[in-house]
Amino acid sequence: MTNRIAVVAANGKSGRLIVQEAVDRGLDVTAAVRGDNKTAAPHVIAKDLFDLTAADLAGFDVVVDAFGTWAPESLPLHSASLKHLADILSGTDTRLIVVGGAGSLYVDPEHTTQLYDTEGFPEEYKPLAKAQGKALAELRERDDVKWTFVSPAADFRADGPRTGAYALTGEEFSVNESTGESAISYADYAIAIVDEAVAAPANAHVGERISVRW
Repeated sequence: MTNRIAVVAANGKSGRLIVQEAVDRGLDVTAAVRGDNKTAAPHVIAKDLFDLTAADLAGFDVVVDAFGTWAPESLPLHSASLKHLADILSGTDTRLIVVGGAGSLYVDPEHTTQLYDTEGFPEEYKPLAKAQGKALAELRERDDVKWTFVSPAADFRADGPRTGAYALTGEEFSVNESTGESAISYADYAIAIVDEAVAAPANAHVGERISVRW
């Protein structure tokens, strides 16, 4: 059973909620943060993501990558940070679960068109969506890491309620049949991340992108 989890970039909004969810379930949680620990994690690695080493992450069952950046000049760090984590976990049994984005979800069964290429996708979010999509594309080229990329719904609600319910879907954009919405709260997304870490069948989604919505 998975019981040792490290959350990288844990001080962010999603990272803090993922840590809290894992702690509430009695897991052994370590937060990797650059500054003071603002999470409920009992253990801390006080390092910048790019300073983390293979030794720092040795022995964890799961590493959750909660890194995120929105400033235009820092968007390439999505690829660089994910490559760094994949490199230091290469060849190990540690699972790497990545907090991803919705913009790279496909909107057709042939997987030729992504959400960020559709009419009406907000222009201000395209650079971020494409940066996250590029990081995922690069991750797909690797078979030396047990990775899973988890996209939230299109409407990712930071202050949304914790309902305890969600639908786990795949590579394609989808909506809730009753509401017609593609939405999820950070709190319910955190539940899905920890479920993937501890409750999913072993290696069920390794080497895959999955998505989460209400």
